[in-house]
Amino acid sequence: MSASGSQQGMTPAPKPEQQSPWAEAEGRLSRALRELGQTSWVVTILAVVVALVVGAVLILAANRDVQASLSYFFAQPTAFLETSFQVLREAYSALFRGAVFDWQAPSAERAIRPLTETMVYSVPLILAGLGIAIGFRSGMLNIGGQGQIILGATSAGFLGYALSMPVGLHVLLALAGGILGGAIWGGIAGVLKARTGANEVIVTIMLNNIAIYLLAWLLQQQWYKQTGSNQPLSSSVDESAQLFSLLGSGFRLHAGFLIAILATLGVWWLLERSTLGFEFRAIGENPEAARTAGINVPKATALVLVIAGGLAGLGGAAHVLGTEYRLAGGVAGTLGFDAITVALLGRSRPLGTFLAGLLLGGLRAGGVLMQAQTGTPIDIVLVLQAVIVLMIAAPPLVRAIFFLPHADGRPRLRRRSARRKARSTDSAAPVQERALQTSGAPNAESPGTMTPGTTTPGTQPPSTNTQEPGK
Repeated sequence: MSASGSQQGMTPAPKPEQQSPWAEAEGRLSRALRELGQTSWVVTILAVVVALVVGAVLILAANRDVQASLSYFFAQPTAFLETSFQVLREAYSALFRGAVFDWQAPSAERAIRPLTETMVYSVPLILAGLGIAIGFRSGMLNIGGQGQIILGATSAGFLGYALSMPVGLHVLLALAGGILGGAIWGGIAGVLKARTGANEVIVTIMLNNIAIYLLAWLLQQQWYKQTGSNQPLSSSVDESAQLFSLLGSGFRLHAGFLIAILATLGVWWLLERSTLGFEFRAIGENPEAARTAGINVPKATALVLVIAGGLAGLGGAAHVLGTEYRLAGGVAGTLGFDAITVALLGRSRPLGTFLAGLLLGGLRAGGVLMQAQTGTPIDIVLVLQAVIVLMIAAPPLVRAIFFLPHADGRPRLRRRSARRKARSTDSAAPVQERALQTSGAPNAESPGTMTPGTTTPGTQPPSTNTQEPGK
């Protein structure tokens, strides 16, 4: 064959199809949405949005004016909408004014006071949340933040009023006592897990109950509370052991907030820059691989809960020495369980935990003003926290609500339509086969049907030899 013939026989390679500008823009948008949907902070923000929507529904359901306007909804639907909008605006406006900035305050000092209250509420949440975040990063579920906070507060409070020392030394000793009390309480669970393999979830939960009843018993002992009152209260902490105020007597913001900032930086350095933090993260990823690499897993396990308990105990100490100034049976409230929410909301990262503590502190501070001015139950704040945790624990649910792409990059609706099309194709195949059999049409799988490359019995395949006979 000549060169010209070979060139004529050759078919040119197909040129790649050029996408239209609309298709290219759609592809870019799809990639952007996929990357956005896989970002953790976006899921966190959307979880907060969902919580606010759920909270709005509950606020409307609990308001009497909305209930009254709903009774004549079909007669005057605009009245219901206007009332609902007014109620939500007042409720969330009061929540913001109680947490960030009160533009209706009579003075500038009162206007910025809500932000300082948010900081005050966030101090124990941040410190305890950092301790729980360390456990999460190390593969351990430390549910004992409540008991560790109580032991830290108990130790710090007792040292705060039972001793008489100079100002600087007294407050440092009380803080150290709080750290030691929480570290011991967390170390009990750590040693049991390291030596016996005990489940840290069960151990820490039981230690929470022991701490609650231990504080109740101590407050009934005269040698501990050192007061003649029959109420389960301790003496007030001496001024030398109290954390100093940052903004003067008109605000409650104390030095504990600076301690929370320093603790956040310290935990970041521990987890991201130190050898011990690398060991913590290694046993969290794969304990067997960490043991093979030469890491002392039992020792690291015990240290994780000791450090976590120390941070939670520091949170309890800051709460007593900077805000409460005395011990009571409910001194910890629900701080230990709220700290778990803070760690989950912050994705167990130091900066995220710090910001999550500020958010929950703002909800606590704003909820008080919201209930006082609008009559909205403060329990709505607890519902908001629960919904936020639920959404963060289930990122696919958040993506489904906001129609974000899945992890494989395909949009949810496209995935669903593809599955529906596949099911319809599979169900239509037997119907088409039965229709062909009843109509007598040739079927490739029926007997006697000729397919390329096959012959029927008793017949010869056609000859492909084009040479004449005898040649």
